Amino acid sequence: MIVDRKDFPLLAANPELHYLDSAATSQKPRAVLDAMLEYYEHDNANPHRGAYALSARATERYHDARLRVARFVGVKDTDRLIFTRGTTESLNLVATAWGRTNVRAGDEIVVTGLEHHANFVPWQQIAIEKGAKLNIARITSDGRVDIEHFAALITPRTKVVAFPHISNALGTLNDVATLSAIARKVGAVVVCDGAQAAPHMALSLDQLDVDFYAFSGHKMLGPMGCGVLVGRRELLEAMPPYQTGGDMIEYVGDERTTWNVLPHKFEAGTPNVGDAVGLAAACDYLARVGMAKVREHEHAMTALASARLSEIPDVRVFGPPPDVRGGVASFTVAGIHPHDLATILDENGVCIRAGHHCAQPLMRRLEVPATARASFYVYNDEADIEALVAGVARARELFGAVA
Repeated sequence: MIVDRKDFPLLAANPELHYLDSAATSQKPRAVLDAMLEYYEHDNANPHRGAYALSARATERYHDARLRVARFVGVKDTDRLIFTRGTTESLNLVATAWGRTNVRAGDEIVVTGLEHHANFVPWQQIAIEKGAKLNIARITSDGRVDIEHFAALITPRTKVVAFPHISNALGTLNDVATLSAIARKVGAVVVCDGAQAAPHMALSLDQLDVDFYAFSGHKMLGPMGCGVLVGRRELLEAMPPYQTGGDMIEYVGDERTTWNVLPHKFEAGTPNVGDAVGLAAACDYLARVGMAKVREHEHAMTALASARLSEIPDVRVFGPPPDVRGGVASFTVAGIHPHDLATILDENGVCIRAGHHCAQPLMRRLEVPATARASFYVYNDEADIEALVAGVARARELFGAVA
């Protein structure tokens, strides 16, 4: 591990727990919990509304949180950073607000076979609604995007291209520059699902050639219910609002309404200030650890886990080599359903995810109903992997394996 496990109250209170499900949600350090509590104890009020000092402090805390999160992901124009409820809402915002305005019958939308449902279903539904065609780029046998097939799908009719930075199910680290460059040749808008990348690697979104980038706070030590969409300013300004109501308006007439400026146009209603403060504290914590160190640690953990699991008979590890993979080890054990495996591991204090990982199209391409997934973060170490390996071995014994 590269942090003190005592920083995390849940882990400190459960020293025998091997938490290997951070791709689903991460544990929260005391620094994040304290920041949120401090906000509610000292500065809580409805921002942007009250003509009194407490409301002004809440407004300042909200804007400060946006500034710190933007700095963490390398965005100078903080108005391009929209707070949402998470990656799913961010991507639905783009598909709905941008997609409904810009996608027409006969257009084409390209996604990959790696997609999480949050970056698949919204585009599928826009395609159905608008009479567009949804094209799905194939993946290779080791779980990477088939670049030749991806490029072949990009045509002058391609309006938008959507792909994950890192696959949640396999951990595949996509080459964003290459995929974006192919999409740019026909002027397609590029949407990147960064839910599994923002927590695990250094980002400079001002330098990354994408139009929209989405991620969640709860996967990066922050609270649930708070996420981010970073968009290209000219596209955000041209888009209609995703939701309407308070705070996102400029003037409301009896027959017409005009919209507030960025980022408020896309943040209707009372903002989630407490969680934004928590997310900013999480960014600060990760910045102190160092994202290069986070990436290096997870690479080592993934390489070790893949090697140790591969030593066990009947285990199949999915995905590309650790060099091009995030902190995920996705695998199956012949003769044991992943749900049964997860249950047995849980009896030994090992928490993993089992199922289709909200990526059913990918599971069909892998020709499996589900996989078991162990995912690693800053608080994991070799002991967690050894507990995982021992649990898998025990499961094989319980299911009658002879070797």
